[in-house]
Amino acid sequence: MANPIPSACCMVLAAVVVVYAQRHSQLDSHTQYERVGADVTMKCGSMDWDAAVTWTANGTDIDESHLNGSYLILKNVDLTQSGQYSCYEGSSWHLKYQTCLRVGTPPKEPVLMCRSNNYPKGFYCSWHLPTPTYIPNSFNISVIHGTREMVCEKDAFPKNRCHVRYLQLFSTVKYKVTLTVTNALGKNSTTLTFDEVAIVKPDPPESVVAKPVPNNPRRLEVSWQNPSSWPDPESFPLKFFLRYRPLILDQWQHVELSDGTSHTITDAYAGKEYIIQVAAKDNDIGTWSDWSVAVHATPWTEEPKHLTTEAQVTETTSASTSSFMPPPTTKICDKGAVVGSGAVAVCWTAGLVLAAYGVLFI
Repeated sequence: MANPIPSACCMVLAAVVVVYAQRHSQLDSHTQYERVGADVTMKCGSMDWDAAVTWTANGTDIDESHLNGSYLILKNVDLTQSGQYSCYEGSSWHLKYQTCLRVGTPPKEPVLMCRSNNYPKGFYCSWHLPTPTYIPNSFNISVIHGTREMVCEKDAFPKNRCHVRYLQLFSTVKYKVTLTVTNALGKNSTTLTFDEVAIVKPDPPESVVAKPVPNNPRRLEVSWQNPSSWPDPESFPLKFFLRYRPLILDQWQHVELSDGTSHTITDAYAGKEYIIQVAAKDNDIGTWSDWSVAVHATPWTEEPKHLTTEAQVTETTSASTSSFMPPPTTKICDKGAVVGSGAVAVCWTAGLVLAAYGVLFI
């Protein structure tokens, strides 16, 4: 006779698997958007109000205090309550309803900016929201020039930017750009109206280099290049604005240059490190660019002087000569012991001999 215990265990295990599968089976769920601070009511699909149900949020059972019959009531929802909500029928755990709750806010007025950094080719517009909405947003931009609607080609990256090509150069007709942002909780918009020349703003100069000038303790040589995005510097030349200061001071000094891509600073403090930046602007229209990346440089300083070899040799020679001076001859020529001209001759002879020995040792 077969043992009934393994059969019973298999039946229990099968029942558990069935319940688990039913509890975690997938329905065609949808997304529900709600504003921060709103009261949210969820129905358990087609279940009656008085049906016995169980709700879960992200797989965790929700306390019955949040239920009104079979309805789930969420008061004053906040961002932390976004997630997957599921409703199961009684003890059978049949999944009856499922929704993805997304808590967020309607969009505020977007920030829109249009600029031409490659004049006279065209301009670009970019935008962003002043505060996040925490839910998906869609943006629509329209560009009107007079009575003509122009195409604004969106960039792949960044996604919040598009480009417009000028169809008519030196036009006095204003451009009108309108940006509308929409999400599931609302929409908002903003509009810019501008002249073609008013939005011209080059990118900052590139490859800024600053270096000391040899033998000039108060000079720094600064050079740079036109921004690579500026398409025709010959026909539309740029002027430049240079600013510089020593790191020990906060006040900048400025020089405006009508042409050229280099300048020599002549009033730097000797031996002090300087920070230097350059900006660019079309000669006739538009506004100044942002400042270039800062570079640092220190004026030339003279190397400290050391004792020369000749001085050291002279000092050594003098010391050697002093150590080999001949001794005094007063003891040899003792006036009390030797008298007369012969004694004088002997004294002089002895002196000469000692002097000769002294010369040999030098």
